[in-house]
Amino acid sequence: MKTDELIHLLAADGRPVQNNSIEQRFVVATLVGIAGAAVLMLALFGLRPGLLATMVLPMFWGKLVFAAALAAAGLALLRRMARPGMAVGPAALLLAVPPLVLWALALLALSQVTAAERVPLILGSTWRTCPFNIAALSVPAFVAGFWALKGAAPTRPAWAGAGAGLLAGALGALVYALHCPEMATPFLAVWYLAGMAIPTALGAVLGPRLLRW
Repeated sequence: MKTDELIHLLAADGRPVQNNSIEQRFVVATLVGIAGAAVLMLALFGLRPGLLATMVLPMFWGKLVFAAALAAAGLALLRRMARPGMAVGPAALLLAVPPLVLWALALLALSQVTAAERVPLILGSTWRTCPFNIAALSVPAFVAGFWALKGAAPTRPAWAGAGAGLLAGALGALVYALHCPEMATPFLAVWYLAGMAIPTALGAVLGPRLLRW
């Protein structure tokens, strides 16, 4: 076959690539991650007793808003990392906003109590298990996030893997809030972020191995 004929044949068989195909994969990964985390949460921990009564408390919704905001910011950053040559832009700054707001609220809460009350506010009653529970619930979103990235072309696999881990951790924390009895902002500022840090670090380690072109 001549070169001109080959070029003509390839051009005739060309199909347009959807511009939003990456976003669609991340939407699927997010939905699968939330659904998987919900199934795991119900199987492993169950819903918090008195959940309906707890839903009238502002801090309950604050936990959900924090995790959802971090997941949304992580998703915005991740979709940029999935495309070669795309600058991170302001998405990285948006990612810093939820933790900074939470830390500010935590410091404010600690400043309003005595020194003897501060450690109990930070430790709560579940500090030994909370980070690992969040990490466990992040597994479905972690796997789904890497699946989504495999269909893209990340040029910074370690950072992309960390982004997938962070998104998974945020979704795990979002679902875990339906079980978690803790409400104090100092607790959330330490142990919820620690739970999200576990899949984030794991994603950074696995990214270069699993996201090679």
